[in-house]
Amino acid sequence: MGTFATAAKKRGIKIYHLNIGQPDIKAPEAAIDAVRHYHEKLIEYAPSPGIQSYREKLAEYYKTKNIMVEADDIIITTGGSEALSFAFLTCFDKDDELLIPEPFYANYKAFATVADVKFKTVPSYVEDGFALPPIEEFEKIITPRTKAIVVCNPNNPTGYLYTRAELEKVAELCKKHDIFLIADEVYREFVYDGQEHYSVMNLKGVEQNVILLDSVSKRYSACGVRIGAFISKNKEVMASAMKQAQGRLSSPTFGQVFSEAAINTPQSYFDEVVDEYVARRNLVVSRLNKMKGCFCPNPMGAFYTVARLPIDDSDIFCQWLLEEFQYNGETVMFAPATGFYDTPGRGKDEVRISYCLCVEDLAKAMDILEKALEVYPGRKK
Repeated sequence: MGTFATAAKKRGIKIYHLNIGQPDIKAPEAAIDAVRHYHEKLIEYAPSPGIQSYREKLAEYYKTKNIMVEADDIIITTGGSEALSFAFLTCFDKDDELLIPEPFYANYKAFATVADVKFKTVPSYVEDGFALPPIEEFEKIITPRTKAIVVCNPNNPTGYLYTRAELEKVAELCKKHDIFLIADEVYREFVYDGQEHYSVMNLKGVEQNVILLDSVSKRYSACGVRIGAFISKNKEVMASAMKQAQGRLSSPTFGQVFSEAAINTPQSYFDEVVDEYVARRNLVVSRLNKMKGCFCPNPMGAFYTVARLPIDDSDIFCQWLLEEFQYNGETVMFAPATGFYDTPGRGKDEVRISYCLCVEDLAKAMDILEKALEVYPGRKK
């Protein structure tokens, strides 16, 4: 879709980008200042596992979230993407299998392909807000080659927040079959309506099976910093991941300087950010559900939702918005939900919406969508 967006901009069309999770929230000033005031005369390689002071401080941060880990349980990575790569290359051999609820973050499939891992999905549905599928559906497709279940909590692309009870069911299954539970928790701070995030690191009886993936990108609105974390209490897993960390030498020094300083960010910063995202979510969900033929669940976390629209094909619709439609010289860009499914045919009437823009821009984007649906040639009756 990027090519079509570029062409639209060249024609003078303004695009509201609801297709990507790039927050417009300001990053913590103290973290930016730490990079500005870096005083070392050399910018050296950081240690392969990460700068020690940062790992120690990060462990303290996790303890404030009731995640009891030590610095030696943490490897600093070049973004959450590298943490994901480490996990797949550590836990799987060629043709091993992973199980994942569908829809899922598209890059999981990309990294699985690089690692020669077979990708097996268990469907969740927009009608129930993309809740965890029945655990029996996972068990049905487990084979001797199954090595892990992967979850993202809160979820990208759906915004669904898995409950403690749901995660405990997953943990029981992982324990029964002695497989890994790999959890992406990069949206931990963004949980709404009085709900609480429950980390997989607190699951009992599977401490050696759990791998936690994390990132500063969304937490501090710092996607370009490219610092993540690979976390496990399993020493064998950590030793294997460390070989990969040594192979790539180190993660960015300036990124770690930023991230270490960011840990001092006061809770008031997150309180304000959460309030802002709640306002944005409420606007998007309420507007969508008032549009004829649309349905949007109310996400409890992250800053995404997957909505069902009265359209024939989300890929065609999203391209049409960029190529053929404009309202007062403006249009909107969504991510077709087909890119978040592995099952052929699924997601054709769904789009992922990122509510990372301000309320005013989101209101305009919803106006554009409403007008577009009125005239879209492939609208369902």
